Amino acid sequence: MHPMDLAGRTVLLTGASGGLGQAIARALHSRGASLVATARRGEVLEGLAAELGGERVEAIAADLTDRGDVARLAERSATVDVVVANAGLPASGKIEDFTAEEIDRALDVNLRAAIQLAHAAVPGMVERGRGHLVFMSSLAGKVATARSTLYSATKFGLRGFAAGLRADLHGTGVGVTAVFPGFVSEAGLFADAGATLPRGVGTRTPEQVARAVVRGIEQGKPEIDVAPIGLRAGALFSAVAPNLTASAQRRLGSTAIADAMAERQADKR
Repeated sequence: MHPMDLAGRTVLLTGASGGLGQAIARALHSRGASLVATARRGEVLEGLAAELGGERVEAIAADLTDRGDVARLAERSATVDVVVANAGLPASGKIEDFTAEEIDRALDVNLRAAIQLAHAAVPGMVERGRGHLVFMSSLAGKVATARSTLYSATKFGLRGFAAGLRADLHGTGVGVTAVFPGFVSEAGLFADAGATLPRGVGTRTPEQVARAVVRGIEQGKPEIDVAPIGLRAGALFSAVAPNLTASAQRRLGSTAIADAMAERQADKR
């Protein structure tokens, strides 16, 4: 464990213009951190900076599908204390329904950019003997369901990268946290899709996810699930009985829900 006090630290946060990213930004800022907030929509970042009083907030408009933008962010990440890789594209649907370009976009935003930022940030963190990296995975990074082929590939990838990096950084003073939200209400990819869940399948709020990010950094947590107990139990069960889990998911109508989400998210690929 590598706990870190956020007060006075500088945090680079990707995906800061979305509802989930803004909740994370507010939570980090409230703990005394200075933010390097980045996203494609610069005008939203400026609004976020104004909401937070304009102090301790640096807004950088960047497109994570643009390798030049990622390289510039990587240069900035080399000097920060914390990186929170939160940006993500939905990437829901059958793999044959994606274009080759859409596949590359999902891999670039959800996985490649996070790895490149960590690659740039780690040497300085190790030299200073402190730092933290947070990767926003998903329960879809533990359990793959119908229509999650590409999305789960990126989120499983983040979990694996975080686990390997954590092992490599043992004893350096640099911590690594992977966060695994389930369905998030009010903001984020699931909320934007407007899909309806079966009765009894609960959600969590953006603020709860944001608190998990803060807890991961301040308490040095390696992995944090942000989901009701039923979904967390299902994720554990899937590891030992994947076929039974898949059958249960089908009976609960998961494929129909996933199809609805894929249709509504298609324009965001």
